Amino acid sequence: MAQKSLAMRRKRRDFWMGLAFAFPFIAGFLFLTVIPFFQSLYFSFTEYDIFTEAKWVGLDNYTRIFQDENFYKALSNTFFMAFIAVPVSITVSLLIALLLNMKVKGIAFYRTVYYLPTVIPGVASSLLWLWILNPEMGILNTALRAVGLPDPAWLSDPAFTKPSLIIMGLFGTGGGALIYLAALQGIPREFYEAASIDGANAWHKFKCIVLPALSPVTLFQLIMGLIGAFQIFTEAFILSQDNLGGPDQSMLFYAVYLYNEAFVNLNMGYASALAWVLFVIVMLITLVIFKSSLRWVYYGGE
Repeated sequence: MAQKSLAMRRKRRDFWMGLAFAFPFIAGFLFLTVIPFFQSLYFSFTEYDIFTEAKWVGLDNYTRIFQDENFYKALSNTFFMAFIAVPVSITVSLLIALLLNMKVKGIAFYRTVYYLPTVIPGVASSLLWLWILNPEMGILNTALRAVGLPDPAWLSDPAFTKPSLIIMGLFGTGGGALIYLAALQGIPREFYEAASIDGANAWHKFKCIVLPALSPVTLFQLIMGLIGAFQIFTEAFILSQDNLGGPDQSMLFYAVYLYNEAFVNLNMGYASALAWVLFVIVMLITLVIFKSSLRWVYYGGE
């Protein structure tokens, strides 16, 4: 009986000790995530500018959103980055991973070089590309002129602002390539050997072995890429410089527009409604991807 009582006291002590160690995270998650989450839902139904008390306006903010031309502009720009830039980034990540999976001398060095850009902070990377894409002195246009190709005004021509951001995004594909590389190295060699015995060439191996084996990783990359694309802010904010949204609002992405309404115009209620509309859009797209993944994602046990 005494031993059972002692064991209970130890379990109780371990529980409280574990709770004490977890308390900083629990408190931070509660006060910095959960409470602001529900506060923003409340503010989305109010007219609020921080300095005065929130005034309940019901669905007025949501009605205003769907009558706002800037909302549709921001949404179309964001959709472009989500459904054009993300597939391009995933494809390039896969190609880089295939290269880094080759057995060549110095492969560890190449893997390091391809991954290094992903550890550069977003602001520093944006400032670097601001210089690279400079139409007069930028290294990219200098190289294009040297070989007789057109040298576009990357960041001042609305037709080239989003392609500029896509090129910038490719600079940081090393992280996705590393994930693909880990998955590639997890494919059993027996699969390739069996395919070779059956007379499969390199394309058949890639199509019937590599792509299905990598499909769970592709699903992960796709969902995370889309969520990131709907939150694109730093690059557009820095590259547009004094003109928020860039030339002809070609870089007015959803997060940039939300920031402008919240912290420039101080329309916190309207910005909260914008945030909740974005939440619903991202959730619906994620659910559609998960539903469709049943047709193209293959797991090891299947």
